Amino acid sequence: MYEQYKTAQKKFWHPMSSSAPANRSKTLIIARGDGNYITDIEGHRMLDGVGGLWNVNVGHNRASVKAAIAAQLDELAYYQTFDGIAHPRVFDLAERLTSMFAQENMARVLFSSGGSDAVETALKMARQYWIASGEPGRTRFLSLRNGYHGVHVGGTSVGGNGVYHYNHGPLLAGCHLLDTPWLYRNPWDCRDPEELTAHCIRQLEDQIALLGPQTIAALIAEPVQGAGGVIVPPAHYWKRLREVCDRHGILLIADEVVTGFGRTGCMLGSRGWGVAPDVLCLAKGITAGYIPMGATVFNQRIVDAIENGPGFSSVIMHGYTYSGHPTACAAALAVLDIVEAEDLPGNAGTVGAQLLEQLQPLTERYAVVGEVRGKGLMIAVDLVADKVTREPLDPANGLASRIAEQARLAGVLMRPIGNKIVMSPPLTLTSDEAALMVGALDSALADCR
Repeated sequence: MYEQYKTAQKKFWHPMSSSAPANRSKTLIIARGDGNYITDIEGHRMLDGVGGLWNVNVGHNRASVKAAIAAQLDELAYYQTFDGIAHPRVFDLAERLTSMFAQENMARVLFSSGGSDAVETALKMARQYWIASGEPGRTRFLSLRNGYHGVHVGGTSVGGNGVYHYNHGPLLAGCHLLDTPWLYRNPWDCRDPEELTAHCIRQLEDQIALLGPQTIAALIAEPVQGAGGVIVPPAHYWKRLREVCDRHGILLIADEVVTGFGRTGCMLGSRGWGVAPDVLCLAKGITAGYIPMGATVFNQRIVDAIENGPGFSSVIMHGYTYSGHPTACAAALAVLDIVEAEDLPGNAGTVGAQLLEQLQPLTERYAVVGEVRGKGLMIAVDLVADKVTREPLDPANGLASRIAEQARLAGVLMRPIGNKIVMSPPLTLTSDEAALMVGALDSALADCR
């Protein structure tokens, strides 16, 4: 059934990969998924420790999601939402999301096809908010080093990792990076959470004073940084961030593409920090990967300004062919039923804490493991060349990839990112499966000494 794919020539590029070497190397071809497991074309069954790509939160092959998709295909596979046209499911999902995030005072949704779209929408609409509010000079964006905000030009420009910039410049002007509140590595060599928060907030205040608050549209950040290395900020950092933004009138955009719908142990990562942003960027977990979808959700402050804006500033000249796609909306509604009925945020918090605790001994057992960190079911193992200096391991030596390959052979798929091993399994993960992940990584590290 799958023999043809074992020797097939690739006519596609892998995202985030070296073009020629990636197409010459052996390819892991996933053929099936069921529950928290996937099977490749060789018949090798593995625990999906990557959760697709941070997104298969409810697990693979859920009958209720497939049934919702099939029923919607029978009713209406696709229609647009431009020019005053809609369909029942887009009403249903917008109502569901604004109700879920009522405590954040969220009032309107702009739908899209994924996380990069959701971020681009947030950036553009932040600028429109200030035009509608009579402050068109507020065009700049603040963001954090190591942050990842998708691959569109706007999202790349506010992203804080140069590897995404090198081949695609020049980028959007007016984007300014701040240091990440990362206890393991930071420019102040600070290990105290409160002191680090103070350093970062002082730097933020200095940057605002330098640029002028009247020039800044918004600050965008992930509640827990994902692709940048699963960097968990100190407990009070986000509250301080919100206070500074409020004092200077700056919009706060929470990039919840990874953290939304339970991954950190709370329905929203920002809610877990006790903060209500002005804008939420959502994707991944909204449909759990069954159908592509993104959503950008706006609070009442933004809605009031834009809907009552003077002249053309009240017109929404933004959207996508697939904004509010009926089949995607149906999938999202079925997925959110599972998220709430099975309390997947609660399970992510409980099982994630168990997994993190069981992984901690690896820092003592292996010289190459500098830190294990995470929140909920997003966890990273940081590989180092020197534990004392915390010098990162050179990604070019390929150790992370070798460790991930050994873990795969032991029955768990994990993701190597540079000098880190990242785990983001479905939020349906069980305690026994968490133990399986620990055992696979332990044996992989031992094999790769």
